[in-house]
Amino acid sequence: MPRLRRLTSREVLRILRGFGFEVASMRGSHAKLVRMTSSGERQVLTVPVHSQLQAGTVRAIYRQASRFIPGDELRTSFFAE
Repeated sequence: MPRLRRLTSREVLRILRGFGFEVASMRGSHAKLVRMTSSGERQVLTVPVHSQLQAGTVRAIYRQASRFIPGDELRTSFFAE
């Protein structure tokens, strides 16, 4: 069973940038990431900017991102074998 990796916000931002998300704004300790699809749909994710993210937070970001990105593609970045 794959284990959820412990990630920093910088690592999560790098992973999501690889899927086309860009940091649109930062307010306090949260970054808002946005990407536009070819059909013109605006997809938004929010990521807390902390040095080490808790496991539940990483899981929540994974669930949020899996609404827009197929889970198979995300799984390799968020889970360790």
